[in-house]
This record gives sequence, structure tokens and C-alpha cells, in this order.
Amino acid sequence: MIVVVGSLALDSVKTPLGSAEAVLGGSGAYFALAARIFAPVSLVAVVGRDFPDQHLALLAQHGVDVAAVERADGESFRWGGEYASDLNQRTTLFTHLNVLASFQPKLSERLRSARQLFLANIDPDLQRDVLDQVRGPELVACDTMNYWIASKRDALVRTLERVQICVLNDSEARELAGEANLWRAADAILTLGPEIVVIKKGEHGAILASRGERFTSPAYPLEMVYDPTGAGDSFAGGFIGYLAAESAAAEGSNRSGRAELPSSAVLRRAVVYGTVAASFSVERFSVDGLVGLTRADLDRRAEELLGHARWDHAAVQ
Repeated sequence: MIVVVGSLALDSVKTPLGSAEAVLGGSGAYFALAARIFAPVSLVAVVGRDFPDQHLALLAQHGVDVAAVERADGESFRWGGEYASDLNQRTTLFTHLNVLASFQPKLSERLRSARQLFLANIDPDLQRDVLDQVRGPELVACDTMNYWIASKRDALVRTLERVQICVLNDSEARELAGEANLWRAADAILTLGPEIVVIKKGEHGAILASRGERFTSPAYPLEMVYDPTGAGDSFAGGFIGYLAAESAAAEGSNRSGRAELPSSAVLRRAVVYGTVAASFSVERFSVDGLVGLTRADLDRRAEELLGHARWDHAAVQ
């Protein structure tokens, strides 16, 4: 089981291809809907009294356990943003944390035994509080954002000392590491504690670095992108979900019963599956691109991506 601690939001988004008002968003929603394709997912989050019941029902209908979503007095987290014509530049129009500002995640006894834990980009102090509640998960990964890097760097570094995988985007990696080159940035972040760093580069794909290994994947080629808002969280969901599925399969054939770190081959495939999960997400507004998505859909697009990236060494000599 994967436990994700993140946000549920009501997003208002404008892009060159349209707009959407007060639709389902938040890191928890995108991650969970991508990860549930591979493994059971429990979502820990908070919403206000204004949060539509149908949003929680949609998550539940598609296999996400929402029993740990707290409904608090007050209004839900709301965010608004507008994208430029190239979709790479985004202007935040408003951020209203509301009930998220006082969120104190509490894991039930059942969730404390999670095999995989993903800490979405919440306050790093809260991330560590969640880490104090779990009982020896086999895999812990986290995300972060520029706000926490700038305002709570020391707290974030203490969190990174306790996770195995750090997933973040290119601008966050450069700011955290103080390095313009992404490979140098990844190497610098590895010295802070994680064993694996994954850097998302939007339409330019993603890179993975560990001690002694580097891997890069292109993005899946799309002709139309409607809403990039949840791409990074969808990537993380596909990436961690794939690792969880592979771990479950390996456990079935591992007579010792001991969990092992993902192999190089598994990590590389996980990056590809994260990439294709993100590609489906951006083709619709809100989480609509992930709703109804199946493993077969991801498998097909992963194979297509591998075909796009494959090349014959002899042919270019």
C-alpha cells in the first residue's frame, strides 16, 4: 500500500486552450489517481466544508482510499494560475491556503504500516512529523517546492536526510543545490541524504541520478497540451506506483521476504512510466486525463516512448 500525504485543492486555471474554475486539484489528487493504476493508494489530506462531495466520490470510485481525508471547519485550499502561450511560464493569480494552513496529518494505525510513503510538497516540518508516525516503510520519497526551499531550507534538509528518493522539478533542483547544471545539482542533492534524485523537466522529460548512475528520458511527444498543472504530481504517482508494483512482484518471488532497493532497470522503467502518466494528465483540464486510465493505456504509451527514443548505433557511424 502507498500512503500519500498531500493536498486537495479547488483550482482555477487559464491556458491558451481554455480555462477551468474551481476544479479538483492538489498534489494528493494527481499523485493518487496516477499511482492507483499500479497499487492500492491511501490519501491523507484536509479539505474544508465547501469541498464538493463528488470530488471525494470520484477519487473513491477510481480506487483511491479517502478514509483519511479530514474535513475541517473553514474553506478548502484554493489556487489559481495562468499559463503563457508556450505553457512553460506560469503566473500564480492567487493562493489561499485556508484549512491547509493548519493541517496536522495524523496517520491511523493501519496507515502507519504503509510499505511505500510519498510526502508531497507540504511543509517539511510536517513531512518529518509523518515520518515519525510510520513504522519502517520500505520506500520513502518526497517532493518539495521553491517556497519551502527559500523559506525553510534547514527544515527541508533535515527531511531529505530521512528519505530515499527526492522528486522535484528543474527550477527547484537548481535552487536547492545552488547549481545551474542539472547533473551537478542532482549530485549535490544526493549529498544531502537521498539515495536517488529524480528531476522533472516538463516537456524536456526527466533525469534520474543515484550514486554511480545517471539516466535520462525524453517526454512523450504531444501535439496538444491543455493543462500542465498536475504534470509533476502525476509523474510522481506513476513513478512511485510502478516501484510499488515491482516491489510487490519481487516480494512474491523473494523467499527471504526482505525488501530490496529497486534495481537500475526498475528505476529506469519507473521514470518512463512517470513520464507517460504525466503525458495523459496534461491532455485534459484538472484530473480528467487520469480518470479511467488503465495499466494497458500506460503500457502502450510507454512502448511508444521507447520506440521514439530507440536508435541504431551502427546507423549513425
